[in-house]
Amino acid sequence: MTTSASAALKNWPFTEFLAAGEGLGLTDPPVVDGPVGPTVVRDGRTLANFASINFLNLQERDDVRQHFLGGITRYGLTTGGSRMTQGICRPHLEMERELCRITGKERAISFASGLLANLGFVHAMTHHMNLGQGWEIDNQDAVFVLDRDAHWSLWKAVENLTYGRQLFAFRHNDPADLGRILGTLEGKKTVVVFESVYSADGTVAPIGELLDLCEQHQALSYVDDANGFLLYGGENRPFAAEFDALRRADFVMVSFSKAVGLEGGAIAGPADPLLAFELLSGTSMFTAAMQPPTASTATHIMRLLRTDPSIVDSYLRRVAVFRERLAEMGYPPHPTPSYIISVPAGDDTLAVELKEAFLAHGYLVPVFFYPAVPRNKPLLRLILNAGHTEEQLDGFLHTFAALGDKLGLGSGRPPR
Repeated sequence: MTTSASAALKNWPFTEFLAAGEGLGLTDPPVVDGPVGPTVVRDGRTLANFASINFLNLQERDDVRQHFLGGITRYGLTTGGSRMTQGICRPHLEMERELCRITGKERAISFASGLLANLGFVHAMTHHMNLGQGWEIDNQDAVFVLDRDAHWSLWKAVENLTYGRQLFAFRHNDPADLGRILGTLEGKKTVVVFESVYSADGTVAPIGELLDLCEQHQALSYVDDANGFLLYGGENRPFAAEFDALRRADFVMVSFSKAVGLEGGAIAGPADPLLAFELLSGTSMFTAAMQPPTASTATHIMRLLRTDPSIVDSYLRRVAVFRERLAEMGYPPHPTPSYIISVPAGDDTLAVELKEAFLAHGYLVPVFFYPAVPRNKPLLRLILNAGHTEEQLDGFLHTFAALGDKLGLGSGRPPR
């Protein structure tokens, strides 16, 4: 760094910010070696991992690994450029077609991440573009209505919209409040945005009720299904009614980093808007896409989960048992019985102490602080991995009981 740059940085309070964050555990990220799954090696130490969003652990299957390796041979490691300049790679096309089969939509477009999909959607739906000779679109009069607990990427995407004129928020999972707001927006180009499953506390949206209101008020619906994709709905699955209703949404965003266990995201919806998104989203045209073998393997896994429901059924049964055991111990998770298991962790100070104590005992347990959750109401956000052994789960529960009792959090009853 040059002397002039160092002098200029004195006007930016990064050092003070870092110092203030030390009490909440803000440090250099630990170094991870090897694959991330039911365990993780951090700074040379193996931990039982309750943080990984790759919860089905399908990367360990031989057929998945062989498919990925075959994709490298067939398609190489990179797209080599924008789909707008040289065309769409075949594995991306096949992946998008498979997503349409699953969601019942006409067309899909993929992105390097779900976050970029969300940013690109809002940009396309609020953008003015004039390419000359009458080729013009103006969506600057669009109005967005978001669930207050919507993901950071969605709030980031709408941050330039004027609140109270182009941007509104309804109370979390509250159809009555959404209906009240939509009643004031009749005749406007309105988009309602909410998630299927919320990542901080695991709550599930009343999807059918919210979509009923969108249809009643002629508002478009955009559902971020990053956390629920390929898990719920259908025979013998939780939240069947909610996720059956999801097919009525105008646009559905999915992430391939959760149940599929890879990286990337996509939006599925009506044909004309999705084709226009090739130009209007920006986050498809001006950044690299998923690697071709990743896209090809995502298709393989989507088909696997669609044709072999026992993979998810078995996982969800284990989640249900684990939730019951937590409640019996005196640490009831959020009452919504989703796979995202959130447990109150006292105040911020206690939560940091609990997190460090879990690490000392060999368990990686994420703690969610503000702004992911309300101030001084931290949550332990536990995600079981399909590869966890019963010994690992029993050990975690016994450790939780002992630490909770020591720190005065909950009843601390020993697990059954």
